[in-house]
Amino acid sequence: MKRFHVHVGVTDLDAAIFFYSGLFDTKPTVVEAGYAKWMLEEPRINFAISTRSGKAGLDHLGFQADSEEELDLLHERLNAASGPVVEQKGTACCYAESDKYWTLDPAGIAWEGFHTLGRVPVFGEKAAEGSACCAPIPSQVSFVQLQRNFTTSK
Repeated sequence: MKRFHVHVGVTDLDAAIFFYSGLFDTKPTVVEAGYAKWMLEEPRINFAISTRSGKAGLDHLGFQADSEEELDLLHERLNAASGPVVEQKGTACCYAESDKYWTLDPAGIAWEGFHTLGRVPVFGEKAAEGSACCAPIPSQVSFVQLQRNFTTSK
């Protein structure tokens, strides 16, 4: 089953951990330098926060697949929704190794579909400018490209 994913940029990690731990009524499942994550079952969500994006607020949304087959389905859905989609295989991001697909929605919000392969000891490889994670957006996928694809596919 897929898990909804939200990543929020924060300026004060300790204050944010305190707030979200109270809101979710549980401590984070992962706490690392500049990063925390809650793997909640009710609602089924992977909620992450970090100080890495350089701005406070929504960084990106996505779906975490539990299997390679689910990731393939998410890839198909991302392609059908907007295209172009950027592929990242075996990337290190947010203290995890994952296979990922990224795109932008018409509002310019980054969306990822990913399948976690395992933990790694570093936050990430090379994060995109202005992004907490390893999204190649907006440098490789522009909103203009997406809007053009969206309007011509209707």
